[in-house]
Amino acid sequence: MHQEFSPKVAEQAVYWLIEQQGGTLDPRQQQALQQWLQAHEEHRRAWEHIQRVNQRLRGLSSPLAHAALQAPHSASRRRALKTLLILGVGGATGLALQQHNALPPLFADYRSPVGERRRLQLDDGSQLQLNTRSAADVRFDGQQRLVRLLEGELQLTVADDARPLRLLTDFGQLQLSSGRFNLRQYPNHSQVAVHQGVASLAGMPLEAGQQAQFNGPQWQVRQALDGNAGAWVDGMLVAAHMRLGDFLDELGRYRRGQLNCAPAVADLLVSGSYPLADSERILDLLEVALPVRVKRFTRYWVTVEARA
Repeated sequence: MHQEFSPKVAEQAVYWLIEQQGGTLDPRQQQALQQWLQAHEEHRRAWEHIQRVNQRLRGLSSPLAHAALQAPHSASRRRALKTLLILGVGGATGLALQQHNALPPLFADYRSPVGERRRLQLDDGSQLQLNTRSAADVRFDGQQRLVRLLEGELQLTVADDARPLRLLTDFGQLQLSSGRFNLRQYPNHSQVAVHQGVASLAGMPLEAGQQAQFNGPQWQVRQALDGNAGAWVDGMLVAAHMRLGDFLDELGRYRRGQLNCAPAVADLLVSGSYPLADSERILDLLEVALPVRVKRFTRYWVTVEARA
């Protein structure tokens, strides 16, 4: 039967079911799930469908289904369940999930949902932090340490170790010394900021206090560290004469739904440090600081436009 929900919404439904079956959701997660379900009728349809698919898994006898029904905290079980659920979406939506690269982030070793950040300690003592809607794989063995950013943004504090540490993105591979690094993946390039240590791209070093973009084996744009590079780790969004349109794009990463900027006010400049824990408060502050008003059609559809 044709399902009226998009690949993006199907992926979100799979994510929530995996979280739910991994253990009891805490109150904050329960509230987030309910907000997601109530945000749009499409979400409810996807959720009901993915639950029906999950129920049908119990009638399968394949090895994949058997792995999917093992202990909730088994990594192989989680991967198998994700595969079966996505296959169960079926039709054009299931195909689009694969064609639009939704599977790698969904299969990630570590991921963080929209509006949340996650901190992890790796086996070598390194610290990995994931920003909003981010996903990463980690592979350590006797010869090397490998971290791959699948989507979003991470900050990595690299511990001393005889094994080299490589950091991979869709647009190139970095080798890192011990130190602290911020890596963000954009649609057409990646950007690394070096707070401490040295990052090398094809043998070309980038030193502490610098950041650069890359899309291939060469640095494209080098510059001094931006004030906002890594500020998210401390729960802050830092702007220094940033266009309002760009500021709202950044803020929108930490919110569910759509945050729009009217063209008439997109070039207004924003400065300051803003706590990411309360994006609604940030929008209220914009009304005080700039000649704009925030028009809320719903919590998930907000437009910033010129004040009348």
